[in-house]
Amino acid sequence: MNQFINTKDTLVTEAIDGLLKTSGGRLNRLDGYPHIKVVCRADWDKSRVALISGGGSGHEPAHAGFVGEGMLTAAVCGEVFASPSVAERARAFGLKVSMMVVDDDIALPDLPQARGVAGTLLVHKIAGALAEDGADLDTVTAAAAATIGNLASIGMSLDTCTVPGSAKEERIAGGMAELGLGILGEAGVEQVAFETARSAMGMVMDKLSAHLTGPSVALLNNLGSTTPLEMSILAEELLRADTAGHIALMVGPAALMTSLDMHGFSVTILPVTPEHRALLTRPVPMPAWPGTVAVQAPEVLPLPDGLSPIQPIPSQNDKVRGVIESCCALLIASETVLNELDAKSGDGDTGSTLATASRALVEALDRMPLADLTQLFRAISNELSQTMGGSSGVILAIFFGATGDACANGQSTAEALQSGLARIGQVGGAKLGDRTMIDALEPALEALPQGVAAAAQAARAGANATARMGRAKAGRASYVPEENLIGHNDPGAEAVARMFEGLAETL
Repeated sequence: MNQFINTKDTLVTEAIDGLLKTSGGRLNRLDGYPHIKVVCRADWDKSRVALISGGGSGHEPAHAGFVGEGMLTAAVCGEVFASPSVAERARAFGLKVSMMVVDDDIALPDLPQARGVAGTLLVHKIAGALAEDGADLDTVTAAAAATIGNLASIGMSLDTCTVPGSAKEERIAGGMAELGLGILGEAGVEQVAFETARSAMGMVMDKLSAHLTGPSVALLNNLGSTTPLEMSILAEELLRADTAGHIALMVGPAALMTSLDMHGFSVTILPVTPEHRALLTRPVPMPAWPGTVAVQAPEVLPLPDGLSPIQPIPSQNDKVRGVIESCCALLIASETVLNELDAKSGDGDTGSTLATASRALVEALDRMPLADLTQLFRAISNELSQTMGGSSGVILAIFFGATGDACANGQSTAEALQSGLARIGQVGGAKLGDRTMIDALEPALEALPQGVAAAAQAARAGANATARMGRAKAGRASYVPEENLIGHNDPGAEAVARMFEGLAETL
């Protein structure tokens, strides 16, 4: 896998230097590169207890990202996934030192020394806040030990990580996830079938349930390459779990203790006392720390006046209903094909966008004014504006809204559809030959007075013509090079052609 590094030998020192130069003067380091790699607070008050954490690199932002007021005094950085050498010299100089080992992983409960996952960060926060307040070493040590004794963490991943300079180990098969894996790329306790975010979080929370017996803080950690979208979904599923009622505070979701580019997450649970709450929620200036927030249900506000959709009076027309259902079924069946076409020129979601809107429209038919085309066009516009995403959703909502307005002004259905087409041209700027859905829709509507079959033939010819257009002048395809476009129909135009062809067969 390609990675944005220069050489394996210098990647850690270069990463540290990048962190230091963008810290706004908060951080400095000890001399001694490349063997001594220690990041320090620039503002440390030496009258206070120093909190130092050591560990291999590759877990960023841990640990150097948490050096600062209220957390770490310094971080001793090893090479990637390699802990730095043990520093016993402080004792030899007569300094009073306490050493704590964090062993929060519950995946292998029978081990004499469990692994550390992300629970270390809660130790940093609690012990660091006490040290900042001037607590002595014994007090800070006792608080750290009590915290470690109550921590519980477990992780899950869909993929292994890529260690710079080494081949990636492909041990997790498709459709599987690894539960209880370590942050150094070690194999998990078991491989389990992966279905959804809900089932994945459910397995993790089942393992942690015995530790959720009272008010607790949960830390949701991104192991490296899980997207923010996925992490927010995982946060929702964590807080929907049966035991989530005990979770009073949340840290994250955020990348806190990563494992390079691992596509996974971990959850850490810690019971909280009132003292813990105060220490955990105290703000710190490090950008890498997301803060500790109270868990609460959001307030849902009513829509402002004028934005609440006016619900039409339902009416029935079996023929119109059948036409809409046929069109929607055709677009749903074409989801994969249209996505594959869109992947050539866009973001690969045209089929999914149209299929989602079609499913929503079918579900809404019972409350649609099917016997009144004027109101029906407007109702379809309103439905698409709420259920169909992307620019195509906006365009089609405008199209049907303008068509309904034209019908209300006395135009025939064919004339009204042309007015809708003119309106989207005014708003979107696309025209015939720009390689959009217009290339199929415009000829289809021009031929519609001669019948649906003629419209279908015209739409198909227009859609096929887009495969010969090497340059798009509107939409996302306008950013795509010619070689990606030639030979492939525009997905919007193809959808229009398929819909008219389906109508021709139905009618």
